[in-house]
Amino acid sequence: MGHDTTHQTDGASPSSGVDIGTEHVAKVYARAIVEAADAADCRREVIDELTALARDVLPQVPQAAAVFASPKVSIEAKQAIIDRLAAGRLRPTTTHALHVLARHGRLGLLTAVATAAARLADELAGIHEAVFTTAVPLEPAQQAQVAADVQRSLAIALRPTFVVDPTIVGGLMVRVGDTIYDQSVVTSLARLGDRLRQRNISALQTGEYSWQT
Repeated sequence: MGHDTTHQTDGASPSSGVDIGTEHVAKVYARAIVEAADAADCRREVIDELTALARDVLPQVPQAAAVFASPKVSIEAKQAIIDRLAAGRLRPTTTHALHVLARHGRLGLLTAVATAAARLADELAGIHEAVFTTAVPLEPAQQAQVAADVQRSLAIALRPTFVVDPTIVGGLMVRVGDTIYDQSVVTSLARLGDRLRQRNISALQTGEYSWQT
């Protein structure tokens, strides 16, 4: 993994979100981690291990999280903690990634790096993050159906997240990247897709379908 040239201290901004500088640094390390994992043919496993460590392990061990983020703790002490956490649990590529973060004073960014790596992996796999905003809460089965309908309408694979906002007009809004679709657009796309599918089926049945492009 390469060296970043920024001079930001360990950890995120004091505000609740991840600031732009932190996000940029996280993406740099995330790309290096994904490339190293691809070289070892274990992309999904490494990302899952980093995500589990950031999301499940560190919140349960606040002392370790504080040590990771502290610039006052030596690199050697941080690496010793990594080795104890990794022993028999983490793949060598994951352990190496943690040691690289430790050497560069970036362990405090572990959650941001894990998130960025997961997003990058999705992008490489052709999966797009989508935020579904609904006027009322949906049951899991309803969420799955709505997500499936929108995926079919947009003809792309989505990783959905659902939020509730009673003030939205139309009952549904979908954000994919920088693009926002309201319910009328999604419905129109679904109807268009249905019409095209029906037309192709009809053409096949009548022998009118042309295989030439």
